[in-house]
Amino acid sequence: MTDDRAPDVDPQDGVAESPHASEAAGGRAACRPRSVDPRELGFTPRKPVPWLAPFLLISTGIRTLLAMLFGAYLDKRELQNSLDAGIARQVGPDGGLWLDYVADLGDGFNATYSVAYLLAQPELEVDGHRLPRAQTLVMGGDQVYPSAAFEAYEDRCKGPYQAALPVTPPERPTLFAVPGNHDWYDGLTAFLRLFVRSRDRHFGGWETGQSRSYFAVELPAGWWLLGLDDQSGSYLDDPQLTYFDRVAERLGPDSRVILAVPAPTWVKAVDQPTAYDSVDYFIRTIVAPTGAQVRLLISGDLHHYARYAGPDRQLITCGGGGAYLYPTHELPERIEVPPRDTLARRASASHPYQLAGRYPDAARSRRYAWGIFPRLPLRNPGFTTLLGTLHTLLMLAMAGVATNPEGTEQRLFSVPLMAMLIVTMLGAAFFAKPPSSGGKRHARHWILGVGHGLAQVGLAAAGTWAWLALPFYDWPWPLPVAAAAVLYGPVSGLVASQLVAAYLLVAGAFGVNVNELFAGQGIEDAKSFLRLRIDPDGTLTIYPIAVDRVARDWQVNPDQSPESSWLTPKHPLRPRLAEPPTTLT
Repeated sequence: MTDDRAPDVDPQDGVAESPHASEAAGGRAACRPRSVDPRELGFTPRKPVPWLAPFLLISTGIRTLLAMLFGAYLDKRELQNSLDAGIARQVGPDGGLWLDYVADLGDGFNATYSVAYLLAQPELEVDGHRLPRAQTLVMGGDQVYPSAAFEAYEDRCKGPYQAALPVTPPERPTLFAVPGNHDWYDGLTAFLRLFVRSRDRHFGGWETGQSRSYFAVELPAGWWLLGLDDQSGSYLDDPQLTYFDRVAERLGPDSRVILAVPAPTWVKAVDQPTAYDSVDYFIRTIVAPTGAQVRLLISGDLHHYARYAGPDRQLITCGGGGAYLYPTHELPERIEVPPRDTLARRASASHPYQLAGRYPDAARSRRYAWGIFPRLPLRNPGFTTLLGTLHTLLMLAMAGVATNPEGTEQRLFSVPLMAMLIVTMLGAAFFAKPPSSGGKRHARHWILGVGHGLAQVGLAAAGTWAWLALPFYDWPWPLPVAAAAVLYGPVSGLVASQLVAAYLLVAGAFGVNVNELFAGQGIEDAKSFLRLRIDPDGTLTIYPIAVDRVARDWQVNPDQSPESSWLTPKHPLRPRLAEPPTTLT
């Protein structure tokens, strides 16, 4: 902004100082925008990440590979031993506490800001329940996509939350964050600079409350919130265990624990029995000896809401903060935690857990799966272009073999057929189970991957037959190649994308490429977060809040008070409960 209202900006925080803020409310000053122009907002609202874009697939694969190869060298958790090891305390004015949980949030603006807007409102009325704004906000991981770059954090996470709650309200809400795998892609550098700070401890209108990438918060009536940094899949670091040893000294038989972890390893352990080992180790060695009970395990990572109920504990996944929807119809109806076939020694006794609630429901999730046919080419034009390029090269190679042209130029240009067949088959096999993904490669991965590759080769053969029936291939050189690029490429890419969509739908029914089936659609709707209430008597009530449809049109808020959100939806958001509230005592 270059007008007379242009404020001074802190380059570390990107928040403008203005005399319009209320210092009495404990808030920071922020210059309100007069339009939705990015120069007024101070950030650029982004579209959802196109997860099947070729360059993004390559870059994400490289980041994952680097994290696997060099993650231990980039791990900064040991270095955090030099930071303060404070234990926070959160209690509301009435002796109870309202607490929000949101995860997987830094994606497209419409979904991310819709959730942030609801979190920031002074009160929500949901299915007859009046739910005031929480005094504590927990971000459960993957605060940004696709990587932990500074620009991504500003545009996809911090900017939308700044717009939702520009300054700190009188109750001074506090923010705690658990790092997810996408936060770890830069070795946790950006995460620590945003959420673990010794000065200017604000994130929009929320005050940041942690001193490391993990935290402990004493809550009312004997409840505790423990946030675990367990993302790398390796052993828990010694400084973190030492920190929680100190926390454990304050726990007792009357203590009840909410444990926030980066991923729902209780579900992932169905296919990867060792996934739950570190969480089980933490509970068994840190919490259990004190006599305290872990009553609630909570995580994001899977982008839906799911609750498993057990004899003494609830296991909740709530990753609906903004990222693409992940299906619920593939969830197991019953799990054992820890799994009986875990490799961990001295594991805790296994207990059964039943799937008690999910959002969206299984029927709606299946309907979403069928949307892959129109959404795949629309959401991922780069992927469709890649398929069109591959099929054009396959067609030219097959046509060269079929016609055995005498023209030297066309013979030199023709692509070796065997090389293209190998590329196609390997690409399909790796797509079914990328080398960097977790879990074992089973026979179904090979069968479906090879079957998909053969189907693409069959499509290429049919396309070659159809192309040779047209007059373009007999045109003088280089017109056949130009015609193939202009005419054959787009059509074959679109047809091939529908073949990929059909493959994903079939593979998803066998538990293969389930993530790609939904990532390729980029579904923005069906978002969720949790609002929890701890009463002074110790009763914990969990309200799972669902948003069936996020807002897509925004306007500048006519309410110009400092605490009000900068932007409001043109059509009201209608939150509801994903299931009836769950009560723990």
